[in-house]
Amino acid sequence: MKTWRSFVAAIVLSGFSIPGASVTWLSPVPAAAQSVDAITVEGNRRVEAETIRSYFRAGPGGHLDQAAVDDGLKQLVETGLFQDVKINHAGGRIVVSVIENPVIDRVAFEGNKKIKDEQLSAEMQSKSRGTLSRPMVQSDALRITEIYRHSGRYDVRVTPEIIERSNNRVDLVFTIDEGVKTGIKSIEFMGNNAFSTARLKDVIKTHETNFLSFLGNANIYDPDRVEADRDLIRRFYLKHGYADVQVVAALAEYDPEHKGFQVTFKIEEGQQYRVGTVSFQSGIAGFDPNSLRSLSRVSVGSLYNAEAIEKSVEDMQIESSRRGYSFAVVRPDGNRNFESHTVGIVFHVDEGPRTYIERIDIRGNGRTRDYVIRREFDIAEGDAYNRALVDRAERRLKNLDYFKTVKITTEPGSSSDRVVLVVDLEEKSTGDFSVSGGYSTTDGALAEVSVSERNLLGRGLFAKATVSYGQYSRGLSLSFVEPYLLDYRIALGIDAYYKEQLPTDYTTYGVKTIGFSPRLGLALREDLTLQLRYSLYQQEISLDSAYANCNNNPSNPLLAFNPTPAYIQSVLGGVDPTNSVSSGLYGYGCYGDGESTLPVREELAQGATWTSALGYTLTYNTLDNNKNPTDGLLIDFKQDFAGVGGDVTYLKSAVDAKYYTPLVSELVGLIHLQGGLLTKVGNNDLRMLDNFQMGPNLVRGFATNGIGPRDITYASLGAVGDALGGTKYWGASMELQMPFWFLPSEVGLKGAVYADAGSLWDYQGPTSWAATGEVNTAACKCGLQYDDENVVRTSVGVGLIWASPFGPLRFDYAVPITKGKYDIVQEFRFGGGTSF
Repeated sequence: MKTWRSFVAAIVLSGFSIPGASVTWLSPVPAAAQSVDAITVEGNRRVEAETIRSYFRAGPGGHLDQAAVDDGLKQLVETGLFQDVKINHAGGRIVVSVIENPVIDRVAFEGNKKIKDEQLSAEMQSKSRGTLSRPMVQSDALRITEIYRHSGRYDVRVTPEIIERSNNRVDLVFTIDEGVKTGIKSIEFMGNNAFSTARLKDVIKTHETNFLSFLGNANIYDPDRVEADRDLIRRFYLKHGYADVQVVAALAEYDPEHKGFQVTFKIEEGQQYRVGTVSFQSGIAGFDPNSLRSLSRVSVGSLYNAEAIEKSVEDMQIESSRRGYSFAVVRPDGNRNFESHTVGIVFHVDEGPRTYIERIDIRGNGRTRDYVIRREFDIAEGDAYNRALVDRAERRLKNLDYFKTVKITTEPGSSSDRVVLVVDLEEKSTGDFSVSGGYSTTDGALAEVSVSERNLLGRGLFAKATVSYGQYSRGLSLSFVEPYLLDYRIALGIDAYYKEQLPTDYTTYGVKTIGFSPRLGLALREDLTLQLRYSLYQQEISLDSAYANCNNNPSNPLLAFNPTPAYIQSVLGGVDPTNSVSSGLYGYGCYGDGESTLPVREELAQGATWTSALGYTLTYNTLDNNKNPTDGLLIDFKQDFAGVGGDVTYLKSAVDAKYYTPLVSELVGLIHLQGGLLTKVGNNDLRMLDNFQMGPNLVRGFATNGIGPRDITYASLGAVGDALGGTKYWGASMELQMPFWFLPSEVGLKGAVYADAGSLWDYQGPTSWAATGEVNTAACKCGLQYDDENVVRTSVGVGLIWASPFGPLRFDYAVPITKGKYDIVQEFRFGGGTSF
């Protein structure tokens, strides 16, 4: 085993010597014997003689002494313009003979396949039409090696070669042997008693090499990333009560036998602390520090959490500024009690230095407009300097995802009470083109192409166009978002869409929807957001003609007389005018070739329907990670009121709550509660399309639209009709998620066991249709007959969750324990997709 430092790629410099210009004295120069005008320059071609003389500065009396000549010689050598400099004294004059360095005609790279010429050229100091400098060439070779090292190629070899041309010109060629990528074979942790190795591997960005590593580069050794991982580990411990934690080292050793690195993090955990007391002190006259107590995110008895303390300080400092204490500084102190393992938190509010922001300089934003960056600041030039607000601005700029790096520093201003904020940025690509494919047991196969831009025209606008085509669905959508409407932190979004849902094994009809929806979104707090929206869309039913030909009304001019089985039995005395006795369908009437449910056929006859609705969504989110949560609460409450014009009126309300909590040994518990209510408004009846439709999204183990009220008009014939939906539902789920400890954590596989319960009931919609004579009377139950039993559906199951490189995938196998008589079971369910 030997350290990576001994493994840094060798650099072979051949074809020339590296030392700088040679210096030759041919005869001594008498002190104070000559002036600058007595200097004769020989051998110069491009550099003017006067330029060379300018490096020799005469002393008092206009004479050059020995020290002045030495200084001039030194400066000439340092210019890098000359291969050789000779100084001679002849005939009472100083003769400076020079041999100029060649001019680089071109800089070329050979052998580089993984890194483009443009990327390497941008990092080179040696440039075409510039002067050749051997030390600079050496530096460029080392820089190329460093670039390859950061891409994980540690056995790279770089050989610079100078090819001489006429007229003192040369070509500079870097021949590169890229070698292979050097991966990480193992990651170990020493001193971790509180958290398992698997849990800590989830915290860091560096991953071990595995069979999926070719899809990313997190398994490639990068010393900068490993160093950043040290801070991630430290912050993770500080968030979970370990106030004394230290990540004392991150060691990387190269294993030549396995041709990879072994990375070891050495941790000193210390004790776990809880919060003993929370108090406030003020050094500002007239300022009541206890008035900030409601902004504290730490409470007595809770685990010590450095992240919560940081956010509390930020909120308190901002609130103090709002109250007129612009220079207030909030400092947290922690007093440890080693016996009780508690920390007493004291928030000190003191008067800080009276410093103002002279100006804000922005660097590196070649594409993004200045105002897009400046609007993320809650402070402006001339305001009091507030570190908390500066940190918030830096965090917001990073969250924009427009930049590779964001760093805000301060420089001295024009006076002692002035500072200059310097925002250093490195932009990155913000456009995305993706081709996605997926399959689910609900929607079948699906392909999607999308183009999006997060920073349109450098103005911070978001735009996206998506086209999807699938086995059971297809559509087109356009989205546009202005995140700062009229320079306020209010997002304006506009969506236009076309969707077509085709008939499936669970529905006999299709639905075409076209519409648009403008929306406004604003953050009420860091964990509370509000979205206001307006929706205008048109829906139209599509149905095969064979499924829409029932008619008990001989006088209906639009449909031929084709009676229902109920009408045949109750009115026609069992005589079926549609099917022959020998067909095997005698008595089935219009149901001989199948039929859709009455509400669908009535909707089809009415044609396209417009819905105009106002709505809002209130979201409370304290999740630790939106993509892979392990702790926190997410609550969505939404309401939509239809009836602002259009053909439909209703009030639809729904709530969805998910609570995640870490348990023991990397287990995560999830409690999921949901419920909804659809209310009739005005005189318009509710449509079947307005009702809630539920299936595995409420209780797993059931088919899409497999739960709740269902058309059973012809159940006696062995036919179960379409799901009708309901106006009320509730659901509850408990799930336990766990990693597979025998697999590397970066594979992204988790298992789940769960139990679900829920119900959907109270269908409200058409049950009779006078135009076709399908009405329910004492003489004939010829209208819609449906099952609406409020049965609690329950199921238990297991799942496989994979955060795969192909997109999120989930496999579920659930077995219903209780169900309705006409519910449709689907025990296995799969869904997922990819972008490539």
